[in-house]
Amino acid sequence: MKVASIIEYEGTKYHGFQYQVEVSTVQGELEKSIQKLTGEKVRVSGAGRTDAGVHAAGQVISFELTPSTDFKSVASGINHYLPDDIALKSVYEVGELFDPRRDAVSRVYKYKIWNSPIRTPLMRRITTQISGKLDFTAMCEGADIYLGTHDFRKFSGPLNIDGATTVRRIIRSEICQEGPVIDYTVEGNAFLPHQVRRMMGALVDVGRKIISMDDLDRMVGRNSDKIAHSLPPQGLSLEEVRYDGFPPSKGKYSC
Repeated sequence: MKVASIIEYEGTKYHGFQYQVEVSTVQGELEKSIQKLTGEKVRVSGAGRTDAGVHAAGQVISFELTPSTDFKSVASGINHYLPDDIALKSVYEVGELFDPRRDAVSRVYKYKIWNSPIRTPLMRRITTQISGKLDFTAMCEGADIYLGTHDFRKFSGPLNIDGATTVRRIIRSEICQEGPVIDYTVEGNAFLPHQVRRMMGALVDVGRKIISMDDLDRMVGRNSDKIAHSLPPQGLSLEEVRYDGFPPSKGKYSC
């Protein structure tokens, strides 16, 4: 039986989601916890391979379980063995062909900035501090430039596949501000390595008057010699992964 789960984690101490030998990862912790509960060695698949230090409020995973397993026991049991910074929020029965990465229609990320010269100890793990004054109106205007289908090569980290396309479709790109906290929310069909961190880095440069709106427009179209710099990982969170027909209305357990 294949099950899928929506999970949450604080990525501060992990070397990303994907399993790596001899370092701590979210996938590795999940697989160890499932094995402790069931005695079975399983492989967990994830919707997104978040980088080291990146968080998630709505990562989606899938794995195989013995058909007679009770969902409530699975959720509470795995959570019992997981470290405090990772948790299953819900468990669902899904079809054998369900793939959390390939079946995703879109992904929603949020990048959070603490815009103040005074640091915030309580939010230091989930925000990136920018001490200088930012032109918030200009940043909002810049966020609109990302909307639509564009070549985001200037916003990509190294690609693992030679000749892979750097064209992505952005369907939501908006910024809100509440006091010193600036939240950037972006939704797209898929994202390149470091793309969101570089998109926000460029918006910060717009807000600092380091680059102009025309500069940003040319960067999105690849008609520029400028490359967007990447902001640190701790401000980024995978908020939601969206699908057609998931989560299902039956065969579920919410924690």
